[in-house]
Amino acid sequence: MDSFVPRPSLANGHRMTLYGWGNPRYFPRLPAPTLRYFDVEPDARLLARCHWHVRHWERPAIVLLHGLNASSEAHYMKGIAAKAFARGFNVIRLNQRNCGGTEGLSAGLFHSGLTADAKHVVEELVAVDGQTAICVAGYSLGGNLALKLAAEYGDAAPPALRAVAAVSPIIEIGECVRALERRENLLYQWNFVRDLKARMRRKDRHRPGAFDLSRLGAIRTVREFDDAYTAPHFGFKDAADYYDRASAMRIIDRIRVPALIITAEDDPFVPSRPFHDPKVTGNRWIDVRICAHGGHCGFVGPASGEDDGYWAEAQIVDFFQYAKSSTTEDTGKKTEVTAR
Repeated sequence: MDSFVPRPSLANGHRMTLYGWGNPRYFPRLPAPTLRYFDVEPDARLLARCHWHVRHWERPAIVLLHGLNASSEAHYMKGIAAKAFARGFNVIRLNQRNCGGTEGLSAGLFHSGLTADAKHVVEELVAVDGQTAICVAGYSLGGNLALKLAAEYGDAAPPALRAVAAVSPIIEIGECVRALERRENLLYQWNFVRDLKARMRRKDRHRPGAFDLSRLGAIRTVREFDDAYTAPHFGFKDAADYYDRASAMRIIDRIRVPALIITAEDDPFVPSRPFHDPKVTGNRWIDVRICAHGGHCGFVGPASGEDDGYWAEAQIVDFFQYAKSSTTEDTGKKTEVTAR
């Protein structure tokens, strides 16, 4: 397996993370998407941007899941899409509920462990579109969803689900939120909270009075937001209860499809400790790559020729290229790699 080598100027977790967030990227070879709506519940509709090949049912498909406050337009969503489409995959860039300007499409909110939406999309792609080989990849929150989805299926995953992948996944949400509350992570906390509050205000414009916004002004942390809105909306006792029950770590040992995890020791707010846990390292279906560098959802290495240097994106497509054409016995082999 390839090991990740960061660009020399980005061998720092904060620098890598901020570069990944702010560096503009362009994808001239990625064709314009077609829009697709998935009605996952009676009053919940998801918008996806899809890239289909001709006779798409004969091609494998990748479903992409973004992180908190991101959307189908996130640079890594387009980056994977461009690489995967060039390798013959159909690509479905999915917006989570209320993301990507879709606040008016769903009555309720979204949370970090709500796998039912992704499950519906996978099963609709099989039943309606005739897809026979599907892979699911997610970044950060989306990575938790991809792994938790596979774990919930356990031994009963649909034959079409060939593999999942996660980059910087928040598999132990409580630990990530605690890390986010450290002084050095104030910028990330502020950014997340600002976007969460803005989304609730947009939601109120579409669904006036559906949520009490009187507490919104006083919220300063993600935990406070989840205590006020996410946890009560979904019936959790509080934010701590939500974090515990929504984390893929609770059931990650049940994964029985090939799973790729990429994370970094220098991620500012996703601690690496859970990825060393025997529930992860002892599961022969999981290929875990704990890199010394990479930041949060960064993993930008030297660029060369047509290689833009976005290492994790290329690793996902390579992993899926193998998984889509391999038997269960071939792909269910333990291949832990510590990339330095």
